[in-house]
Amino acid sequence: MYLESARYDEIEKEVIALYKIVRIDRFPIDCFDLCKQLGIEVVPYSSKSKKALNQIGDASKDGFSALFQYSDGSLKWKIYYNDSMPKERIKFTIMHEMGHIRLDHTEHSELAEAEANYFAKYSLAPPPLIHQLHIEDYVDLAYKFGISLTCAYYAMQSYAKWLKYGPSEYQTHELVLIELFNVA
Repeated sequence: MYLESARYDEIEKEVIALYKIVRIDRFPIDCFDLCKQLGIEVVPYSSKSKKALNQIGDASKDGFSALFQYSDGSLKWKIYYNDSMPKERIKFTIMHEMGHIRLDHTEHSELAEAEANYFAKYSLAPPPLIHQLHIEDYVDLAYKFGISLTCAYYAMQSYAKWLKYGPSEYQTHELVLIELFNVA
C-alpha cells in the first residue's frame, strides 16, 4: 500500500521530532534506550505465557503494543516482542510498534500497518543520511545502520525512489535531520 506524499512527509517529520526529543544523533539506533527514555516498557515474549500474550493483545509472530491504564489513572505503553527473532528483526519490530504509538493509531488496518512500516524503515535508515554517507549497497547499509539485510534491501529501494522522485534539493526537515546527525 502506498501513502499520500504528504503523509510520508508527516511521518518523516515525526521521526525527526522523536530524534530531537530523545537526542538521537548517531546510528545504529538503540531502540531499547529510546523506549526507556520515552517511558515505554519493552517486554520479551519469553517473559509471558502464550495465553497471557493473547489476552493482552494481538500476539503476532513479531510483536505488538498495548496501552495499559493503571489504578491511579495513569496510562503506559508497553511493546511486546518476540525475543527468539534475530536482533535486527527485533529492532524493526520495536520501531514499527513505536510508529503505531507515535502516529496515534487506535485500530488495526492496512493503512496503519503501512504507516508503521514506513516509520520503522525511515527511522532506522533515512534516505537523506544514506545519501550523505554515500552508501551504495544494501550490505554496507545493513552494517552501518545495524539493520537486517532484508530491511536494508527495502531501505535501499526507498532511497532509490527518493533519488528518482524526490525534490531536487533537500526539504527543510531533511536538512534538520542531516544537521542533527552532523553528516553534512
